[in-house]
Amino acid sequence: MIPRDRPLALALFTIGLVSILGQVVLLRELSVAFYGVELVYLLGLGTWLLWGASGAAVSHRRLRPSRAGTAALLLLFAVLLPASVAWLRAARLLLLGLPGAYLPFERGLVVLVVALAPAGVLLGLLFQWAAKLLIAAGGTLAEAYAIESVGGVVGGLVATLGLATGLDAVSLALGCSLAATAAAALCLRAFGRGVRPAVGLLALAALVLLAYAPAIDRGMTRWSHPALVESRDSPYARITLTRRAEQTVVFVNDALVFESEGTEAEAFVHPVLLQHPSPSSVAVLGGCAEGIVAEVLRHRPGRVDCVEIDPVLVDLARRHLPARLVGPLAASNVRLVRADPRRYLRAASLYDVILVGMPDPDSGQANRFYTREFFEQCAERLHAGGILGLRLRSAEDYWAPPLARRMASVERALASAFPHVLFLPGATSVVLASRDTLLRDPHALDARLRSRGIEGRLIGPGYLEYVYSEDRLAAIRERFSSSPVPANTDRRPVCYSYAALIWLSRFFPRLAYAAPSGLAGATTFTWAAAITLLLAAFALILARRSPAWRGAGLVGIAGFVGMVAESVLILHYQSALGALFQDLGVLITSFMAGLALGSWGIHRLCEASPAGDARRRRRGAVLLLAFGGLNLLIAAEVRAGMLAGLPGIAGLLLAAGLLVGGILAHASLAGAPDRASVVSPLYAADLTGGCLGGLAASLLFIPAFGLEATASGMAALTIAALSLL
Repeated sequence: MIPRDRPLALALFTIGLVSILGQVVLLRELSVAFYGVELVYLLGLGTWLLWGASGAAVSHRRLRPSRAGTAALLLLFAVLLPASVAWLRAARLLLLGLPGAYLPFERGLVVLVVALAPAGVLLGLLFQWAAKLLIAAGGTLAEAYAIESVGGVVGGLVATLGLATGLDAVSLALGCSLAATAAAALCLRAFGRGVRPAVGLLALAALVLLAYAPAIDRGMTRWSHPALVESRDSPYARITLTRRAEQTVVFVNDALVFESEGTEAEAFVHPVLLQHPSPSSVAVLGGCAEGIVAEVLRHRPGRVDCVEIDPVLVDLARRHLPARLVGPLAASNVRLVRADPRRYLRAASLYDVILVGMPDPDSGQANRFYTREFFEQCAERLHAGGILGLRLRSAEDYWAPPLARRMASVERALASAFPHVLFLPGATSVVLASRDTLLRDPHALDARLRSRGIEGRLIGPGYLEYVYSEDRLAAIRERFSSSPVPANTDRRPVCYSYAALIWLSRFFPRLAYAAPSGLAGATTFTWAAAITLLLAAFALILARRSPAWRGAGLVGIAGFVGMVAESVLILHYQSALGALFQDLGVLITSFMAGLALGSWGIHRLCEASPAGDARRRRRGAVLLLAFGGLNLLIAAEVRAGMLAGLPGIAGLLLAAGLLVGGILAHASLAGAPDRASVVSPLYAADLTGGCLGGLAASLLFIPAFGLEATASGMAALTIAALSLL
């Protein structure tokens, strides 16, 4: 795969490596800067690709590619990436944000743009220049894309291993800078003697800073957390602990999760366990570090199985939280299990009570703990008369329409698995479900509380009478009956889309009153998704106007469909198997490997067998028809789960990447008189399509139509793209 000009090949490889690794670092930091809101993560990924497309589209005469210029851009990237990390750590303070509060929307956009634009534009321009230089040396865009994709595979593996071992973001950013500096100094060899010492000093500075990276990371974390005790990156999030006086506070991605002096665990555990006359076996799925187990043990169960997905959180809690909260984790009747809760339940024994302490369904990963399929799984693991309990952030009195619909989608999912469901409203609503009748008499529940000798700081007769008051329960039932929303399921995660709308309504209050409209409960998301598909069809019509537009349109459609297919497969894998972080790394790397194989394979095929116009059209038609067939296979997989294991899903992602890379290679070799002239439009179209596909899949198509219908729709879109041949 390495062409004759090895310095340029190594530069392209490094561009791919630092592009993926730098993307992971900045998106992780962006997630923390915005308190772990997944919508911001998705917007950041889309913005990153869009800035890359902008850099790839730059074709001003004064910006002609050169080896020295390419090396200079690599060095500039080496400086800007750590600077962007520092900016994201300091942005909330610099823009006068209040601790723990969101920045105003326009300031948040400033943070996002300043963090991602410099590195994104540079990398788009870098690939464009390096690819044109390779073409001038006798190569092709397909070769350049394949080499860059191989670098992306290695970058994805490095990022996955780094995060899995707890490597901090500063170390990853500085390692990325060191790789870019080495590529500039050792691969291109384009500098004069007077500049080389400066390059050496930059490399030395990166090495020295890398040695002190943990201390630098800790120091920058103190900018937002002056009372810092410890902060560590886990494969799932950044966990930070602070302490003032006797109070220890735990933050996950800088969002407050719990504090040592609160009563949240008490308010969750006791209303659930009081529903059971004698809870002897209890499963706690998540939240074990925040005192839930300590409250469960007050009911004197014989066995408590505590399942935690993130061992870093438990480790930090054991070392820094008060013994009254974490000491019970070492009790003789408590078993701590590190596993994904959904995977664990498949082979678990039966329980009297299951407590779900997982985060709210604000992300694709968390949503899978609030779907019909998960609740059915819980029902299978409960004894007769068993109780399922979970909690959802809500509001004490008034539920705005998006919040009401999100809660209703969970209620409908629960009702499909349990005949008896009860919501106890509050700032955090406690939700109960059982196959037997649930107690609604607060006096009977108080009698059980007293018989077990439990005296709570919050829970007592008055509290139970308040949360079980009939007027409050009747108001909730009325809200649910007037909310036309389907059940939240693995295939159609509608709950997740309402979480995005709730977050946006904090900046644009009118969105809080965006109500469903139309027949059969069609939502604003459904209409937006349908309009997006119509715009895609309109873009296909416009792209037929000229050969240049056809090539860019073909690559843009491939990037769009490829990103949607990747989103569907990863969310399907998460829902079916509870993807661990290292599994996701393998899946994303499989897609990147497919990009490399597809572009290189089509390049070699065309090199071995030059084709005329008719033969090129047939080759393009075969690629598009294969892509359509692959999307139909993905739809069938979502419906039947035939290939739901890691090898099967990784294979489908490899095939999707292979076809995306193959279509780009086909378009780049489709008779263009000047091969260098297609680099900018095709690469920009690929990144733009990927950007729009990722956003549309996550925010519109999957919530509105579900996984299966989304994949089927992409099959139709690829067939329609035959018109561009």
